[in-house]
Amino acid sequence: MPDFTHDDVTLHYLERGEGFPILLFAPGGMRSAAGYWKNSPWNPVAELSDRWRIIAMDQRNAGKSRGPIGAGDGWHTYTADHIALLDHLDIERCHVIGGCIGGPYCLGVMQAAPERVAAAVLQQPIGSSDNRQAFYDMFDGWATEIAADHPEASDEIFRAFRSRMYDGDFVFNVDRDFVRHCEIPMLVLMGDDLYHPQTTSREIAQLAPKAELVERWKDDAVVPETIARVRAFLESNTP
Repeated sequence: MPDFTHDDVTLHYLERGEGFPILLFAPGGMRSAAGYWKNSPWNPVAELSDRWRIIAMDQRNAGKSRGPIGAGDGWHTYTADHIALLDHLDIERCHVIGGCIGGPYCLGVMQAAPERVAAAVLQQPIGSSDNRQAFYDMFDGWATEIAADHPEASDEIFRAFRSRMYDGDFVFNVDRDFVRHCEIPMLVLMGDDLYHPQTTSREIAQLAPKAELVERWKDDAVVPETIARVRAFLESNTP
């Protein structure tokens, strides 16, 4: 897996396959890293690289990616990383697929650079639904793990960062009005648990003018059908 450095951040990523590119944002919350796809009900690195060029990245301070932490960090910080990686790889347009926290990561790129995204697959995106403390706890656990490597980040800085990530509503980083007017095709694989509320997936699919909702997708019996559905969706939206 190669590394890419921009500013003071080193991003670790892997590439598989050839063709129209797909940028993957893995599940795992603040620990989102390419390796987490192996624990997903289906692995897009394995299932899609025969047809598309797959780029799977470790987010900053997850997996093997590293970067400084500041009180001003938030969703926009990650979006800047994502666009910088696309620039580095000379990718003008791509599909995006995001699991868990990767759902909002997809939406962040779609808002910041809509011309660069042909289609998006949101796999059980996280969202706000009487679960804020769970996200705080997840963030705090990650912060405790990495604190020794970040002397620049005081407890106050971590709290400010956490607030920027998880004090919002809906999907935390974009608002309903953006989704309502977003013309990029979306396939939403519905979530149904504490971190990935069913209500969030349903609302995205209801608001977005070109969204499809898949309610049952991760049971062993339907995973082959899910993979076929995703492939057909991406194929139909590949320039």
